[in-house]
Amino acid sequence: MNNNTNKRQALWVGIGSLSSFTMAIVSAVILSRFLDKESYGTYRQVLYVYSTLLVVFSAGLPNVFSYFLPRFSLNEGKYIVWKITKILFLTGFLFSLILYYLADFLSIILNNLELSPVLKLFSPIPLLMLPALGIEGVFATYKKAKFIAFYNIITRVIVLLGIVLPVIFYQRSVYSALYGWFFAALISLIIALFFKKIPFKGIKNKKAKITYKEILLYSIPIAIASFWGVVIKSADQFYISRFFGTEAFAVFSNGFIELPFVSMVTLAASTVLMPLFSKMIHNKARTEDVINLWKSAILKSAIIIYPIVIFFIINATSVVVLLYSENYVESVLFFRIAMFINFFNVILFAPLIFAFGKTKYYSNVHMVFAILTWLFGYLVILIFDSPIGIALLSVFLRILKVIVFLHFSSKILKVNIRFFFPIKKILLIITHSSVIGFFVSLLSDFLLGNLNLFFNLLFNCAVYFTVLIFTGNMIKVNYIGLIASFVKGKDENQDKVF
Repeated sequence: MNNNTNKRQALWVGIGSLSSFTMAIVSAVILSRFLDKESYGTYRQVLYVYSTLLVVFSAGLPNVFSYFLPRFSLNEGKYIVWKITKILFLTGFLFSLILYYLADFLSIILNNLELSPVLKLFSPIPLLMLPALGIEGVFATYKKAKFIAFYNIITRVIVLLGIVLPVIFYQRSVYSALYGWFFAALISLIIALFFKKIPFKGIKNKKAKITYKEILLYSIPIAIASFWGVVIKSADQFYISRFFGTEAFAVFSNGFIELPFVSMVTLAASTVLMPLFSKMIHNKARTEDVINLWKSAILKSAIIIYPIVIFFIINATSVVVLLYSENYVESVLFFRIAMFINFFNVILFAPLIFAFGKTKYYSNVHMVFAILTWLFGYLVILIFDSPIGIALLSVFLRILKVIVFLHFSSKILKVNIRFFFPIKKILLIITHSSVIGFFVSLLSDFLLGNLNLFFNLLFNCAVYFTVLIFTGNMIKVNYIGLIASFVKGKDENQDKVF
């Protein structure tokens, strides 16, 4: 796959992931206004439980598509896709069954007795959602990433409408949202099964020489690592829910988030890179080619992500109040703290480590950090008794984990970390964006004062990104060239971008 095609594929994946995260934000914005804090907090606890258990029951299988499909023919790929989908149907059934019987226990653990009947109502939904997993890996492998965008937009809109419309027009309760979610998930499953057939239209099925054992041997370490990853992320949510109550959990949930734009870029890059790295390593490509591809992806992701993150840090109050109303102004501090994670999310170590088959190390590191997160989290509760302390600890440990994997990745490729990671260029982008951001903020306060929250934010956004783009050449960053290369699929040499 050439560089032009890589960018076009990444753009389509990015559009798809942006739609997913946008719908999640939109649903949070709407439900925050139509549900009281207790009900909204219960709804967020359902999402918390689902996302935590999802990693266990998906068993790392969505990552299997990107690893195995590039190594088999298209005819064999059809066989592999349906073989893995069958496993997902089984794990989805187990997920729903166990969630139903664990509902009472989970409600006690999370200190919310109202959660139990809600979880029982929600329990059939995972059975409908798990078999749809893995579509990104399938289409990215076969260079049909535009279908990822179509699928995500269609299904996310259906789920969004299914959740919010009953709450708006029927009854303002969590139960209404979940009834709508069930029917939306059923429709989405039918669409997903149809989409999984698209790459193999007119292709005769050929049995691939791959066993369930091989699939599980690769996927289970990833599943274990992902489980530990969710354990890490869920620790702060558990402690805040358990020790500070449902309302505090609602405030934390609306603030301690990662930007959808950031996830859009990193997910798009990871989805495209994984099958590329897998094929390159399987074909024993030069290490230099692997490194160049990896560095290029990191740098270009940073050029896009860092200015956006800095803008949101500076304008955090306006963003949070505009999204969730004045009732969630306390979420602003959590929002700013969470933004710092995004500076490290551009380091895309997972596709590289997975492609080399180093899933066991990946799993072990996550296990260690999971233990540290829960241990130190409890100490923070005992010593500081503060949700802010939990948030700060979470960010620190997640950044440290990225640094550990960065060091390991450099060892795999036998390259000094100084040459492996473009730190000087990264710092230059951060400095440039920060200076412009603070200047625009001061200018806005001087010219507009507190005229209107929406128009102030719109003014800041327009001026900030305009100045940023047209001053990029001062630090030799060609923002316009990079954006054009993604939109047009036009090849841009690295020195033209930076």
